Amino acid sequence: MKKVNSIRTPIYRDSGFWLKDIPTMKKAFADEIDHPADPDLYIYSRYRNPTVVETEEFLANIEGASWSLLTQSGLAAIDIALSIFQNQKKNGKWLFFSEIYGGTNSFIDKVLVERRGLDVVRFTPSGESYSIDEFERIMKQHKPQVVFLETISNPMLIVADVPQIISISKKYGAKVIVDNTFATPYIFKPLDFGADIVIHSATKYLAGHGNLSAGVVTGNDKELLKKAIEYRKLVGHMISPDDAYRLLDYLKTFHLRIKQHFSNAKAVAEFLNENPLVEKVLYPSLDTHPTNGIAKSLFKNGFGAIVTFDIKGDSFEEKQIRCNTFIQKVSDSIHLIPTLGDAETILMPIEPVWGDKYPFPGMVRLSIGIEPVETLIGILDKALKH
Repeated sequence: MKKVNSIRTPIYRDSGFWLKDIPTMKKAFADEIDHPADPDLYIYSRYRNPTVVETEEFLANIEGASWSLLTQSGLAAIDIALSIFQNQKKNGKWLFFSEIYGGTNSFIDKVLVERRGLDVVRFTPSGESYSIDEFERIMKQHKPQVVFLETISNPMLIVADVPQIISISKKYGAKVIVDNTFATPYIFKPLDFGADIVIHSATKYLAGHGNLSAGVVTGNDKELLKKAIEYRKLVGHMISPDDAYRLLDYLKTFHLRIKQHFSNAKAVAEFLNENPLVEKVLYPSLDTHPTNGIAKSLFKNGFGAIVTFDIKGDSFEEKQIRCNTFIQKVSDSIHLIPTLGDAETILMPIEPVWGDKYPFPGMVRLSIGIEPVETLIGILDKALKH
């Protein structure tokens, strides 16, 4: 067969790869002992797949990392990132910031604590921001082996002083894992400040179209890479070559898309902040945001694409009614979908999802898309007035 003059990586759907003779097979399995990221001889697609590897290398370049590994979901990436630091004989306390993705919190409670018996410590905000002094006190008291946090929290958008947190964590001998999904490598790269592992739900902004599920684990330490490859292989957290191929195509427009996401979000936040029918707006670029100073010191190209706002009302019931009315008014253009990072703006009500943690019946989380911002603001303005 002639070689096709295409610039695109083929989709290798092979489950197993051709090893032409016994010496070749022996070499492939001998090489596998060291878990190479891009093996000379592929064996089985649960181990590694050339289409997936090509996308991983593209992602590592975006992240400014030595390596990246893809998984079939963001939660699979979280499982890998956490599991490679577990050791039955050496497990001490682990510290998790409380303001992290609900799925991660459930994984901590149901898997790490109930099934694996980890001793977990939670670090909570002091009001609407994290106290560095309190964090150091907790680190000094518990000396956890692992610290896990998100750069920007969901849905209150608390920006963590990640460089400070990493520095203090290292001082007490902890490994640091940062979920950087909301910030993306476009505005912040935790590996540059010494994070051991960075993860993303690639389902969100990296893919960006709401039709692909993927996760990514990335880092610089080659020994952690080997452990991550081994764990992914053994538990089967491999993404399909078809999804990796589609993700690679999406990644080629990442910087263009994310720039528009962030620009639109800033404009929407400023509009809502001036709207008399809105009680409060949470967005890191606003001077009124509790972590505005930290955000300005860390981020150079934007402040994220999530805007959380609270509709005015004199009582719980009135806010609830106004929030429901608002969602109905925008439903033809801005859909209620339980995810974020799509090319189109979508929303989530806060109180029905987070309940007692955030009992704010008038509060809505907007995941801002890449539509013309004037159109988007017009939709929001009309819905708030009625």
